[in-house]
Amino acid sequence: MTVPVDLGIGPAFHFITGPIQDDQSPHYGLKISLKAIITREVIEQNKSKIPKKYRGMASKIDEARFSPSIFIPDTLFISPRFENTAMYGISWRPIGLDLPLIKKPRLAIGIGLDLTYAYLDSDLKALGTTHFLRPGLDAKAEFEVPITDSFLISVGWMSVFYPPQKVGGGIFTWGELDESIWHLGQAFVQLHFRFPYTTTL
Repeated sequence: MTVPVDLGIGPAFHFITGPIQDDQSPHYGLKISLKAIITREVIEQNKSKIPKKYRGMASKIDEARFSPSIFIPDTLFISPRFENTAMYGISWRPIGLDLPLIKKPRLAIGIGLDLTYAYLDSDLKALGTTHFLRPGLDAKAEFEVPITDSFLISVGWMSVFYPPQKVGGGIFTWGELDESIWHLGQAFVQLHFRFPYTTTL
């Protein structure tokens, strides 16, 4: 079975609501995605390999996208200290559900669960050093334009909401919203490269 695989990578710009944003904004990073694209054409070509009880369900699918592993990061934070605060870290989106509103060009909205670790170090005593570790819930919108069959460009926005962790406090520290990290807004651009991948069912 041969399916298209979509590798997406591009710059991300992060806006952290609260005292971090008051000092330096945006913080930078990379947005990453790796997904298998199951199209109607792929389903029709492999219909005989689908169990009979699922064929009716499969025939209604125009396109489905699956990540091969929950361990592939969604975001890498790589933001040196341009003012007073540096930020480095990683975020995973192990579970996500995206709903396409328009097919071509593709406009999709989605929700997902996240796990984020970020190391923030500031020259400002009021901010200090923070090891941020929180699960989160996100809402996402993405607009994807095909340039060719194998090259696409997308732009999007994702808001991630976390249980508030006090800036400068430990990972078990809760704080008021005005002194904590509780929301991360992400604007991103991705270049998508598609290539065939053959596997066995």
